Amino acid sequence: MASTAPAANFSPGLVWLFLSPIGRLGRHAYWLGFAFVWLIIAMALRMWWTSLDPGVNVEELSLISFMESNPLFPILFFVLQWIELAMVIKRCQDIGITGFLALLIFIPGVNLLAVIIFGVVPSAGGANRYGPCPDSYYRRSS
Repeated sequence: MASTAPAANFSPGLVWLFLSPIGRLGRHAYWLGFAFVWLIIAMALRMWWTSLDPGVNVEELSLISFMESNPLFPILFFVLQWIELAMVIKRCQDIGITGFLALLIFIPGVNLLAVIIFGVVPSAGGANRYGPCPDSYYRRSS
């Protein structure tokens, strides 16, 4: 009798890592993905900081002035938010909890704590309803 369980994709790739909320994500890939996102944010902040006049009052700076300094920054901010959300959803699923808890990253004051907690909790052992093992997802057999 043939198995009806879908095959697993054990090497999903970077597009899956950054864009897809489907599957399970292990702690190592999670932290590497966040390191990449935070590096991009740091580069954007550095570009903005070096473009400021030397005599600018630091107390007058705001997130709005950052977003208005370059027309691509709002788009970058949206894309990075999606990447973070997709990785946290997959990490929640790897732990064995619902991905809706990933919405905690949008609550100020809770967001950094949630990212750290989801990154520290170990993966659920074995297969769960979100995939067969960390860093994988179910794929339909052709």
